[in-house]
Amino acid sequence: MFGSIDPLLLLASLMVAATPILLAAIGELVVERSGVLNLGVEGMMITGSIIGFIAAINTGSPWLGFVCAALGGAGMALLFGILTQFLLSNQVATGLALTLFGLGLASLLGQGYLGVKAPAFPDWYIPVLGDIPIIGPIVFQHDPMVYVGLSIVAGVWWFLNKTRAGLILRAVGENHEAAHALGYNVVRTRLLAIMFGGACAGLGGAYLSIVRVPTYADSLTAGAGWIALAIVVFASWKPGRLLLGAYLFGGVTVLQLNLQAAGVQFPLILLALSLLAVGVAGMFSVWRNNRLKSLGSAVSLALIAGGLLCIPILSGKMAQLKVEYLSMSPYIATIIVLVIMQASGAPGSLGKIFHASR
Repeated sequence: MFGSIDPLLLLASLMVAATPILLAAIGELVVERSGVLNLGVEGMMITGSIIGFIAAINTGSPWLGFVCAALGGAGMALLFGILTQFLLSNQVATGLALTLFGLGLASLLGQGYLGVKAPAFPDWYIPVLGDIPIIGPIVFQHDPMVYVGLSIVAGVWWFLNKTRAGLILRAVGENHEAAHALGYNVVRTRLLAIMFGGACAGLGGAYLSIVRVPTYADSLTAGAGWIALAIVVFASWKPGRLLLGAYLFGGVTVLQLNLQAAGVQFPLILLALSLLAVGVAGMFSVWRNNRLKSLGSAVSLALIAGGLLCIPILSGKMAQLKVEYLSMSPYIATIIVLVIMQASGAPGSLGKIFHASR
């Protein structure tokens, strides 16, 4: 069934597919740890994708394209920061508006660049490490931005857990009033975090248009920004878990693309088993966290019951999944994870407006 799919190529592609989501998600994690909820990740990503693509085409340098994409994403984020931190607009509404604005702006700027091929951005071959059997081709033969993304994740972990500035940012996110009372500049801290998140989202968008595709098309991000938002929650606002989450959803994306290309005959019995497995995992998670919430328990039990009922009905039957169903799989996985998991560890001031005394 899966004979036409190369496992090594599949695993190597996983790292590439996860990189744009990873970049956007790690930036949003920093933003949310500061207590700000920015739902404009998709808009900043698509803006970064077109700005970076235009810069790369006109200069011939992909690196300058990534720099301009980061600046473009940071600029969009600064607009969001001014509206929410100085004018005290609603963060949810402003973030949604930012996404709509970014999609429209990218469509306008990209009119003359549709279908144009981006400058080549070759892979790095790391001597010695790249020659290691199996591991070498999977881990050490990628383009530089894959390793930039991993470095940013490591840097964010170190910053949040090992530096005084990271402690201040976490304090602002947990209780902005207490942080303000201690003399910390809440607005400045949040603005810097917001701009960092925008820069990372811009890099993620540019990775799609310069490396992964590599060309520009309308709606190029195709929901990657929303998946990045979900991964932050999935990771409980922790950089290490976020890395695993990005690779999980990147793996689902790569797998469904390979299944489409291979025209795999998919046994429906596996769907029933998947329901059963997800339900059991959900119940285990609820039990382990000792938070027997009604919604998580009900969903988990429903999945278990659905899997048990479907197994005898679908056993032995074969059907070819339509392309549309396979394309839905990353988003379905996102929804299932968010419904089942317990969103513990959210910053205490997340999404709350800060009124500083003046």
